Amino acid sequence: MSISQTGLASTAEAASEPAKPPPRRRLHLAGNALWLTVPALLLLLGVVGYPLLTIVLRSFSEPMWGLQNYVWFFGTPVNLVVLQRTFEVSAWVTLACVICAYPYAYMMTAVGPLLRMLLVLCVLVPFWVSGVVRTMAWVILLQDSGVINSALRWAGFGTVRLIRTQQGVVIGMTQVLLPFMILPLYSVMRGIDLRLVQAARSLGARPSRAFLQVYLPLSLPGVYAGAIIVFILALGFYITPALLGGPRSTMLSTLVQNQVLSLLNWGRGGAMGVVLLVATFILLALAAPLMRQRHRQGARR
Repeated sequence: MSISQTGLASTAEAASEPAKPPPRRRLHLAGNALWLTVPALLLLLGVVGYPLLTIVLRSFSEPMWGLQNYVWFFGTPVNLVVLQRTFEVSAWVTLACVICAYPYAYMMTAVGPLLRMLLVLCVLVPFWVSGVVRTMAWVILLQDSGVINSALRWAGFGTVRLIRTQQGVVIGMTQVLLPFMILPLYSVMRGIDLRLVQAARSLGARPSRAFLQVYLPLSLPGVYAGAIIVFILALGFYITPALLGGPRSTMLSTLVQNQVLSLLNWGRGGAMGVVLLVATFILLALAAPLMRQRHRQGARR
């Protein structure tokens, strides 16, 4: 090969290689991207940070500086019962959302484009309706003379008490929070290569075993993400428990509302909010390592 041909070959190879931006330009672009986040950070500090700081300060300063609001909270058995009930209801709602959302999200990935668009539309439509309207609709459906009990009596099962109960609260909250579970699941499931399941079946695995050992572990990140979102949102629900629940299904948000708006006791209301926030952080900190460990074990399988 001649020298000219060698030079042309090296030039062609150099042209085929992707051009890499210089390090200084990368740093410059990263700095510009960081500045773009400043408006969002300022908005979060003003809308979330400042009110949260105010609530924390009031929990320690009203009616006087000290821990008297927290002593009152932990010294009143009713508050502890309501706090435990809040986490129990949130856990049941999260479990119900996982059970209902998983097959729905899987069906969204298995159907054609037209039917998928219809399913996505069904998920997004509740966002366009007020939460109060949806909850009032459940009041009509769950009452003793409502549609559900009328259908149960027609089928011969009798009347089931659903309104003003914890079961009714779970049903209403599940319907409201279901889209927050479906969307993270769908975003993860649509990235799973279904040929992996087909490969497992071609190697002799039954459909159920291929699903449990191949597809399910790959979809667990969506389950974890959706469960965390639903659980955190359920902890602070107020409208649905207030309209569908009764005295035995009161959640902590209702007590906070009574202390702040009815009794004008911002110190005790702030203490309740801080206790709920800290308990949520502690629970998430304890659950995060377990979730990561199970996800790694599923990925290894």
